[in-house]
Amino acid sequence: MTLEKEPAHFRPLLKGVEFDLSIEKMAFGGKAIGRVDGFVVFVDHAIPGQRVRVQVTRKKSQFAEARVVELLEQSPAYKPPFCPHFSLCGGCQWQDFAYEEQLHWKRIHVQECLQHLAGLRPGIILPTVASPQQRYYRNKMEFTFAPRPWLSSEDRADGNYSYGGAPALGLHVGASSDRIFNLEHCFLQSPQSPAIVKEVRRWCGTSGLPAYNTKNQRGFWRFLVLREGKRTSQQLVQIITTNQGEPSVVEALASHLKAHFPGITTVVHSRSRKKARIASGEVSRTLLGPGYIEEQLGELRLRISAHSFLQTNTMAAEGLYSAISRLGEFTGQETVWDLYCGAGSIGLSLASQVRRVVGFELVPEAVADAFINKRLNGLSNCQFLAGDLKERIHETLRTASQPLPEVVITDPPRAGMHPQVVKALQELSPQRLIYVSCNPATLARDLALLQDQYEVLTIQPFDLFPHTAHIECVVRLERRHLVLA
Repeated sequence: MTLEKEPAHFRPLLKGVEFDLSIEKMAFGGKAIGRVDGFVVFVDHAIPGQRVRVQVTRKKSQFAEARVVELLEQSPAYKPPFCPHFSLCGGCQWQDFAYEEQLHWKRIHVQECLQHLAGLRPGIILPTVASPQQRYYRNKMEFTFAPRPWLSSEDRADGNYSYGGAPALGLHVGASSDRIFNLEHCFLQSPQSPAIVKEVRRWCGTSGLPAYNTKNQRGFWRFLVLREGKRTSQQLVQIITTNQGEPSVVEALASHLKAHFPGITTVVHSRSRKKARIASGEVSRTLLGPGYIEEQLGELRLRISAHSFLQTNTMAAEGLYSAISRLGEFTGQETVWDLYCGAGSIGLSLASQVRRVVGFELVPEAVADAFINKRLNGLSNCQFLAGDLKERIHETLRTASQPLPEVVITDPPRAGMHPQVVKALQELSPQRLIYVSCNPATLARDLALLQDQYEVLTIQPFDLFPHTAHIECVVRLERRHLVLA
């Protein structure tokens, strides 16, 4: 669209233009929203009730994006951020937002997604359950190596953003995929995590091996993953590298870390040849300790290896699992299928309340952990199947190798369920579905596909990620009673 054909009130929103804006609400995904003559402007690091001067950074036909250049009027919902990396880090984008307001807007985002995409009534969406801890709540953190750190304006005399000269280990700058800043402080996992990150960065910087460069796929150090048992205080360090270096260097790093941080109970070295920026490896070996940690989740004792999935917020997950149990209304006679089961924690938490549990999971290491967790907890009524979920379900249906379920629990990744998995659920037609979702948009999409066959009775949001826009939901669906003509 040319400038001459644009409506007159669009013209001030060209890139680089500054203007005053009142912030009205929070958008799904975490940005703030203001309007100019009804035209939507998305703003980073702003909250409802503020009046700000902004500069347009991008202009599209339906919206504009802008950054705050000056605060004109403060919001009653403002809280001073407690982390010095707040303006740079892509993690806790709502840290300057009162926690009660965070919970309110997370429920609103669930409501908007489900109303607009699935046509659900808002009355079935309950208030968001708060996280028991708002700081130091994560049991897992991933940190990325880069050849050079990204320096903020506070770190540079010329006031601009640029790269420093030494290898970096930290978190991503904003939404960037390749800009990494050196983390010095963090209030997400534990006070010891930043100390481990800084020591690993210092040691690797003197190792003679470079950090991985995503542009030319050269370099050795890729990721550092830290896991903690919140109830057990056990610590797992996973170091992920390429094959472009001598593995004995990682063994030396493991010994160094154990000497400096006695609380570390195991160290795992994983190697990855993939270009994808994912903190996992195709081959792993245990350098120190047993290669896993244990965690206590409610009544369950769980063994968690480097590649296992567990809800990241242990304390909040206990409440989430309790809600699954309550919404399931189990009588003790049900067969339950647990889809995307990971290390089996959800199904195992229900095993004493049902006849049997069958878990399905893609990652073989997670399935191995699930069987170990079954034995650790003395449970005999659980079975776990490894393989591609959409193929495994159809194979099970075709061969009748497992009892069909009265209840299915599904806890898919952010992308939601594969269409073939949805189709398999429609074919299975269990009496009840419990859907655990970490993404309201894909949840709404999947519920819309199921709504002819299932009625959504309850949606319970949970805040597992304070100070971020992320929200978890537990949804109960009941099979409709179809009237035959």
